Amino acid sequence: MVWLQKLFTKTNNDNSSNANDDNKDWVSLDPDKFGNTQIYFSTHEEIDLYELEELCDSVGWARRPLRKVRKALEHSYLVVSAWEIRGNKKAMIGFARATSDHAFNATIWDVVIHPRFQNKGLGKVLMQYMIRKLRSDDISNVTLFADPQVVEFYRRLGFILDPEGIKGMFWYPD
Repeated sequence: MVWLQKLFTKTNNDNSSNANDDNKDWVSLDPDKFGNTQIYFSTHEEIDLYELEELCDSVGWARRPLRKVRKALEHSYLVVSAWEIRGNKKAMIGFARATSDHAFNATIWDVVIHPRFQNKGLGKVLMQYMIRKLRSDDISNVTLFADPQVVEFYRRLGFILDPEGIKGMFWYPD
């Protein structure tokens, strides 16, 4: 997968009006899988809550109160969004966020890729991007919670089930 060898490029192509925006990390894509689609990751794009809700709807997630989603975003340590550029339109096609103690630990939440882009490697690249951003802040312990159907996806990215048994405990309201 040649496109994974150079995950992100700062494009200086004069044909792209977004080429010089330092807040965008352009993703090099396999044209056999993505055609002429342009995709970038950003940690600075403003997240439209309704667009995020549509993205989550596209994968069948339960709806959450938008006021709580807004609060979760405001209190997240890292928010990464993936955007598709088609002509003069852009659409959010991926999203992930992390909370952190700002020193040792971070937990990744809400990883979602639009179904049109699943099974093409974009989720893997998004996760690698998240981890690289967290590691660049010297955060060494990265955790996440995964539904059973995606455990293997995260395992292939190097995540392991707790080797010492389940340390995590949960409290839920009645």
